[in-house]
Amino acid sequence: MGKTFAEKILGKKAGKDVVPGEIVVVEPDLLLSHDNTAAISKTFKSIGIDKVKYPERVVIVLDHCVPAASDKHATNHKVIREFVKEQGIKHFYDIQHGICHQVFVEKGHALPGTVVLGSDSHTTTYGAVGAFSAGIGRSEMAAMYATGELWLKVPDSMRIIVRGAFPKGVSAKDLILHIIGTIGADGALYKSVEFTGPTVANMTVADRMILANMAAEMGAKNGYVAPDDVTREYLARCGCKKYDEVHPDTGAHYDEELEFDVSSLEPTLAMPHTVDNMAKISQVAGTPVHQVLLGTCTNGRIEDLRITAKILKGKKVNSKTRMLIFPASREVLQKAVKEGLVEVFIEAGAVMMNPGCGPCLGAHEGCLAPGEVCLSTANRNFKGRMGNKDASVYLSSPETAAASALTGKITDPREVLS
Repeated sequence: MGKTFAEKILGKKAGKDVVPGEIVVVEPDLLLSHDNTAAISKTFKSIGIDKVKYPERVVIVLDHCVPAASDKHATNHKVIREFVKEQGIKHFYDIQHGICHQVFVEKGHALPGTVVLGSDSHTTTYGAVGAFSAGIGRSEMAAMYATGELWLKVPDSMRIIVRGAFPKGVSAKDLILHIIGTIGADGALYKSVEFTGPTVANMTVADRMILANMAAEMGAKNGYVAPDDVTREYLARCGCKKYDEVHPDTGAHYDEELEFDVSSLEPTLAMPHTVDNMAKISQVAGTPVHQVLLGTCTNGRIEDLRITAKILKGKKVNSKTRMLIFPASREVLQKAVKEGLVEVFIEAGAVMMNPGCGPCLGAHEGCLAPGEVCLSTANRNFKGRMGNKDASVYLSSPETAAASALTGKITDPREVLS
């Protein structure tokens, strides 16, 4: 019988054939952490080992609270910088670079056929270019700093086949919110989710990153899109030429196979306070919005900024609504400046922010007041997610977010685009 992607890549790392449910010990190719590295380094030092075993495999990006919002955050960053210098870690990206998941891909760290483990839930993002990437805990990361290896359970695999052409005003974010709303937040619990089908084949890497990123919100261990010419051309632009692709076998066994057709898909949202609390635009249209967030590791790429600028150009953000735009990285911001997108945003009355996570985690830069509503392109809308347990967060596509910023209420983007 053929092997799924997860079975093949973990078997390759373990040096033997493996089956779902089997425990294997692997040495990841790269380890990712961000502002939580300070806590990881403290745990690492408590183990009693002086040096990180493979410092060349460690990637650290400061992104969650940048610039530092308090002396506590500043001290956290200082500890990390000292740890990086002490351990000889070369792949360190300080506060000016952007969100870890975007930076990790842009800088050529995410490669097909590699295993990446990160102390962040949305490490699943790198599956968009054919990596096995998964989130782990801080203690596990500290142990890997010391040993260079970790045990993993080989996951069952789910295959999601997507067909059809997106209608105008509907995009990959609407699709993934629809999938999560259909199968539930635990619908792919500890499974390897393979996204495939003609619709996925026609997607850009940016759109594939949305699917892989939010695989975490359906409980998946990892999300994956098989590398193809789209992947290879993207990686070539990132300066990546050497990698060993791993593809699932024909005839592989999947624990579950699901099919979705996007031809009749409508703009889709997640209502407070769970990602699987799905709603069609018609169910929530007209809901007043106090803040709109465009950005995060899900939708802060240049493609997202382009569609937002297209909708905002020559118009004004509603006077009752704040719109914050966070590019996912410095590279994205530079492109937005060169393309004139930033000028469009400023003239429309949006607030241009520094590359980073911003209000997504609720630490600073755009926290909500009690009773306020935010429409966000992020991946989570849990109670208290943006700094206030008495506020509400809806999740949407960039198209819906931009249209809603203009009207001050949740609005069908098809009305604006037409």
